Amino acid sequence: MEPTALQSTEQKPSKGRKGSLTNPEVHENVPGHVIPILEREFDDFDTRAAKFMRGEESEDQFIGFRLKQGVYGQRQPDVQMIRVKLPFGGVTPEQMEAFGEVAGRYAPMGKGHITTRQNFQFHHIPLPDAAEVIRMISDSGLSSREACGNTVRNVTGDPWAGVTEGELYDITPYAGAFVRYFVRNEVCQLLPRKFKVAFSGCAENACGLTNFHDIGLIARTRVAGGETKRGFEFYVGGGLGSVPQSALLFDEFLPEEESEAEASD
Repeated sequence: MEPTALQSTEQKPSKGRKGSLTNPEVHENVPGHVIPILEREFDDFDTRAAKFMRGEESEDQFIGFRLKQGVYGQRQPDVQMIRVKLPFGGVTPEQMEAFGEVAGRYAPMGKGHITTRQNFQFHHIPLPDAAEVIRMISDSGLSSREACGNTVRNVTGDPWAGVTEGELYDITPYAGAFVRYFVRNEVCQLLPRKFKVAFSGCAENACGLTNFHDIGLIARTRVAGGETKRGFEFYVGGGLGSVPQSALLFDEFLPEEESEAEASD
């Protein structure tokens, strides 16, 4: 039987525990399990954080590294904010339980925050605990990778994707493919500014707020030669910064085969 867009990718023979150095990349093409998890990054974080706390690494050297791992410094000394990406808002009950455990064990105020761009973040986490927190989150299938800094930030999506009456097709696998292509991509590790992307399956862009993003992609179809082809209405240049503006239409129909994201359904 052919896999659907929301089924797990083909299983390969195990090379060890999932997330270990011998079997490092773990992802499933379902909401809540999108970004590959690399356990060695947590070990690297432990090592670099320890060097920073011992004074062996300057703040300028450490800041770029921790931002790529989704860890922000705060004005308060010796504590961090940790941001976890939820690609297109996908999350499971087990992952919400993991968030609750993090809040209870490590956040002094005992709570986290859901952001406007489908992230979950925790404040006032002591730096020595940061690596343990992102490990706990990764055990549930989520990642803080590139949730901060000048990177491709969390790829957001239409919250009704897959269940909207009249939608042309489910944008979920396309958004997931986009996420995996750009996470850890060398060209995206030191961008001039943070870069935000949104997908929408609704006829109107408001469902995915695509008009307020650097790139906004809205599901569209066209009939050519008796065949229905999928693609995207492609917007660029939107934002809600100091000079807010609505995105501009760049291409009325970008065929799926010409986009960077590769997805199967």
